[in-house]
Amino acid sequence: MPMFKALKACPDAVVIRPDFSKYTAAARQIRALMESLTPLVQPLSIDEAVLDLAGTQALHNATPAAVLARFALDVEKQVGVTISIGLARNRLMAKIAAGRDKPRGFCIIGQEAPALLAPEPVRLLPGIGPAFAKKLESLGITKLAHLQAMDEQTARRRLGEDGPALVQRARGEDSRLVHPDRDTKSISAETTFNTDLADQTALERELWRLSEKLANRLRASEYAAAGVVLKLKTAAFANRTRTQRLPHPTRLPDLLFQTARTMLTREVDGTAYRLIGIGAQPLAPAAQADPPDLADPGQPRRAAAQTAIDALRAKFGANAVVKGRGFK
Repeated sequence: MPMFKALKACPDAVVIRPDFSKYTAAARQIRALMESLTPLVQPLSIDEAVLDLAGTQALHNATPAAVLARFALDVEKQVGVTISIGLARNRLMAKIAAGRDKPRGFCIIGQEAPALLAPEPVRLLPGIGPAFAKKLESLGITKLAHLQAMDEQTARRRLGEDGPALVQRARGEDSRLVHPDRDTKSISAETTFNTDLADQTALERELWRLSEKLANRLRASEYAAAGVVLKLKTAAFANRTRTQRLPHPTRLPDLLFQTARTMLTREVDGTAYRLIGIGAQPLAPAAQADPPDLADPGQPRRAAAQTAIDALRAKFGANAVVKGRGFK
């Protein structure tokens, strides 16, 4: 649940500021433990990764299930957090398995995958959101069994060119490999509103909150934004995406916000939006962020001010320093 929704439901809640540096350190510890099991480790986010354990049974003198059970216990002992694990023949089913028994889950799915999926709603498949699920429902497709029953020709005729691939996923089939050398391409933050927004001031308030969140995520991931992406979704579920390259990489929320706000202003035309998001793409190394600029002598002071703000918030909480545009 987004924090603003949680606070609306429970205004008296005491909120402890996330410690992204601590999250990053824990993620690195866990990744090191993963890489002791297999070189084929592909991180998907700060708290999710996929491993290929094929061919490692002789190396570990144990089955993948036993190896992963030991791994989960090692993470608890050495890092102090619990994890959930899904074990299956492919990435899709492993992800579904990992979500079965959280927290501290451990689920194995084998040859029974198609039968296990059949009675499940279509929303179970990653990538099928509310809008697409509603479209499928209008076609009489509510369960994965309905997709499983389609042949390739029927799937393409009823669902378009992506229909056959969707049917394969509904059957638990996935040919994606694990790519340990795949780099992070983008980092983003987005939110869906309780009620659709058309007012620029209201949209900018949410955009500022997301800009601060994106800046935090960039610092935690040791990246900087070389470009900014603005994402909007209308009340009719139509997506609008706008991009802008930056003169130099940054991790400052002010600069991220200013760039995205310029793009947003051009999109405020009376359209009601249900979602707004901001992303960093392409990414640059953190060392390149916010260099001194002869054309902008105030740049070092703004960077130093942001560092001081981050330090105060880390010590006294997220609301220790708040900019006016963040007020309700």
